Formats: sequence, structure tokens, C-alpha cells
Amino acid sequence: MADILSPLPGIFYRKPNPDKPPYINEGDHIDVGQTIGVVEVMKQFTEVRSEVAGTLESFLIEDNGTVNPGDVIATVSEE
Repeated sequence: MADILSPLPGIFYRKPNPDKPPYINEGDHIDVGQTIGVVEVMKQFTEVRSEVAGTLESFLIEDNGTVNPGDVIATVSEE
């Protein structure tokens, strides 16, 4: 298992905007560098990307949830 961590403090969003589907869902295959969501700080958005390939097991932060640097956002079962 590998953790995907928040790079900075802010609000985590699983969708690029409210009218779009999530970047990825639990149980989906994920590739290295794939975006799983964004963290918003003062109207600036930073993509959160996976550093490993595998299956996205679970999100530990809810959509629109507050994160701090180093918080585990999601876990991945590596290939």
C-alpha cells in the first residue's frame, strides 16, 4: 500500500468543478502521475497526483474536506 499525501494546506476537491465527474473513484486503476484531485488555497488550485501505479483503495479525505501538508488523502494498492 502507498499513500497519496497533500502537498499543502487547503480544501481538497475530487472534481475539476461541481458539474464534472470525479477525477477517479475508489476501485479504479491509477497510473503514475495521474491526477486524483486538487487542493485549493486562496483560489489557487494545485493538482494532487499519484506517485505509484495500482488500484485506488480509498479516500481518507472527503470531497471538500480540509487538508494539511502531509495528510494522507488516499491509499493505493501498488501493482
